[in-house]
Amino acid sequence: MLDKKYLFPEDAVRLIFKHITQRSLSSEIVPIEEAYSRVTAEDIISPEDLPGFNRSTVDGFAVKASDTFGAKESSPAYLKIKADIPMGAIPDFSLSNGEAASIATGGMLPEGADAVVMVEHVNTVSDDLIEVLKAVSPGENVIFLDEDAKKGETIIKAGHRLKPQDIGALAGLGIKDVKVIRKPVISIILTGDEIMPHTEKVTPGKVRDVNSFTLAGLCYENGAIPLKMGIIKDDYNEIKKAVTKAYELSDIVLITGGTSAGTKDLTAKIINEIGLPGVLFHGASIKPGKPIIGGVCNGKPVFGFPAPSIARHFHRGPLMHSAAAAYPSWPVLAAPDPAPSRPLLGIDVPCPPAGRLRYNGRTGGRQVRNKYGAVLKGIRTKSRWRSTTWTSSQLTFGPASMPPSTRTPTR
Repeated sequence: MLDKKYLFPEDAVRLIFKHITQRSLSSEIVPIEEAYSRVTAEDIISPEDLPGFNRSTVDGFAVKASDTFGAKESSPAYLKIKADIPMGAIPDFSLSNGEAASIATGGMLPEGADAVVMVEHVNTVSDDLIEVLKAVSPGENVIFLDEDAKKGETIIKAGHRLKPQDIGALAGLGIKDVKVIRKPVISIILTGDEIMPHTEKVTPGKVRDVNSFTLAGLCYENGAIPLKMGIIKDDYNEIKKAVTKAYELSDIVLITGGTSAGTKDLTAKIINEIGLPGVLFHGASIKPGKPIIGGVCNGKPVFGFPAPSIARHFHRGPLMHSAAAAYPSWPVLAAPDPAPSRPLLGIDVPCPPAGRLRYNGRTGGRQVRNKYGAVLKGIRTKSRWRSTTWTSSQLTFGPASMPPSTRTPTR
């Protein structure tokens, strides 16, 4: 039966935390082509120096920096052109004092060169002579052989979500495969006699499946693998069979429908039968969606959603925080944000006495502020404050006479 004493969302999350058995997801080795947005399971060590040679970052001339000291437009330095360096070629010569070599961006510096003069700062006097109009310092316009990565150093730490630039760096180091954390599997079970496949024509009293697609997309978006268990009719044996199978095959179980206070509401009963401690709460101060169910079965989180508005609960709401607690090696989220906002809107909280509201220095009026000092937007009734931005645990109230300059948000 639906508990009329609705929990605040943050209290519901704490209750789930208390009963979840923390576990680590196993790891797997995948090609770097499949590692985008995956999370590393171990530190990645550079097998070699990168780029592996001293290379130019500009088009110009490789030089000894000391040969250009004091050079300026009114008093240029004159250098002899010794050779051109083709792209991708290893120079087979070295520079001596007073010599330069033409080089393109990305080209390898010859032995003896320690800087590159940009072509814009050079005038060509003849085929074998240039004048340098601006001095350069040692290392200027050069990437040294181990500047991007040094052999033996950690380039990516464990627990890092791989970005495109990370994959590019791994490719540059010749790394073909990477060990990543296995994606958690989240089962999605739809219950209800009124639900029909999205491919079929709607008949009176029926609705197409929307929720499984919404939840599956959010799973993919947050680095998990959705496992659709199909549409199950409101039959106790069928639902229990599907939930039992989902419990065995996945890390988290989501059940939509069957959470309201009706004669065919079977979700809570089945969760209690799957494992201990079972249902931890049935109802939370979230609108829409008050009948949400949260439970833990032998350390594994199981959730029941009312059919409407399931996405708001899944995405950065109680479910996602609980999932993060159950699988800390799945860094989709850390522990609950100390200042959760938009997903936990629409909370009814006790309205403090008028004399205890924060002072608003700009208008001289009274406002409710959260404990971080942000103004709360909402509708005040005779005895309640209908918040549209924050939850009750984040409210703090001070004397109405407190001037703005002395406001000190308390964390």
